[in-house]
Amino acid sequence: MEWVESVILYCLKKINNERTIYSVYHILKGKKSSQTIQDIHLYSLKRLFGVLEPLTRDSFEAIIHCMRDNGWIIEQGEQKYLLSSSGEQRLKNIGIPIFLNGWRYHQMATIFWERLSLLVQVVSNLINQEPSYIPIQKNKKVLIWVKAVLKESHLSRNEIGEKLYEELNECFEDGQEIDPSMIVFRLTGFRQIGLTAQQASKKMNVNVYEYHLTFTNTLHYLIEKIETRGVNFPILTHLLKGLEHGDELTITARKTWKLLLQGYSIEMIAKNRNLKTSTIEDHLVEFALQIDRFSIDAFVDRELQLEILQIANQAATKQLKLIREKVSRASYFQIRLVLAKYGDRQWN
Repeated sequence: MEWVESVILYCLKKINNERTIYSVYHILKGKKSSQTIQDIHLYSLKRLFGVLEPLTRDSFEAIIHCMRDNGWIIEQGEQKYLLSSSGEQRLKNIGIPIFLNGWRYHQMATIFWERLSLLVQVVSNLINQEPSYIPIQKNKKVLIWVKAVLKESHLSRNEIGEKLYEELNECFEDGQEIDPSMIVFRLTGFRQIGLTAQQASKKMNVNVYEYHLTFTNTLHYLIEKIETRGVNFPILTHLLKGLEHGDELTITARKTWKLLLQGYSIEMIAKNRNLKTSTIEDHLVEFALQIDRFSIDAFVDRELQLEILQIANQAATKQLKLIREKVSRASYFQIRLVLAKYGDRQWN
């Protein structure tokens, strides 16, 4: 599980003993909590958000214990670890999958795969004039989508098959760092059933989590390639139509945003929505992270913002408790807001 271990080492290195191992677990699982969303922004871990959704807590803990026993990480207190020199060297030697972009693509990737796999199956059977087969995907929206794409293409069944093959082949030829078989083994076609994730991992002789990570890396590579060079891939571009990127507000935060724009205070919004004040504060932190035009001046005066940032930079920490010890007049909420707004940006 070289890449899985390396990804976990990378996360531990980035959080630098300021969070427990379970913050890493929540990031890799893609937990949509205020704390996890803030962590991925503060520690520059957005690309790894949700890239190991199948990972169980027991498996994660077993990997941590294995890395500890191998001397790659050193315990620094309850559920906190730092990388040892051998852990640093292992991370340097192996690296992490370079195309992972979890925060941007995690919501898109599942539907993208469902669309791609079904389109390949349908086109393959059309070319071979096979009308009777069981669709590999059961999602009705995806079934409707494939029918619409075939209708809109105005190409013959052979032409669309050739074009789809050419575009996929061109995508894979450009990606020297990826293994197309991670995707190809899973595809279903005329009289050929694609492998499940479990079967593919066994065929490639890798752990199921290692396979999932590599498969996800390949999907993200394809999505990025199609996004950036869509004019070269007219058929594949259809796969992305109507799909939203992950860097959007959660539904509940969006409701708070509408009330905030109407001039409601934090307390008024909490009362209106029958939520705790702390929950509304979480939403404001989310706005600071994701909405460039959102100003935090109404909640933290400019002088205090600068003081918080200076202390955070001097102490080289993002731990709220340590910062508050030196800026006692700031609340935890105000510190979170400032770190969210300017944690990885220039204050001005």
